[in-house]
Amino acid sequence: MTRSSNELHDAVKRSLERYFKDMDGERPTSIYDMVLKNIEKPMIETVLGHAEGNQSLAAQMLGINRNTLRKKMQQLRIKG
Repeated sequence: MTRSSNELHDAVKRSLERYFKDMDGERPTSIYDMVLKNIEKPMIETVLGHAEGNQSLAAQMLGINRNTLRKKMQQLRIKG
């Protein structure tokens, strides 16, 4: 893992540990969907910003198809 991916890994892990602590013994559900929904939108918005709005470049940076990016942007209500 690179340094930045280690930092991202650690940040997600810390956030999940804090989430479990805040649940105060209650059993959470749908964690996978919750994490994806909370990470996917800011990730796409940030990458689009670094790609200066170029969806083809952003899709390439994300490692996904441009049509998939457009579909995700529509689902997540991200303006292009």
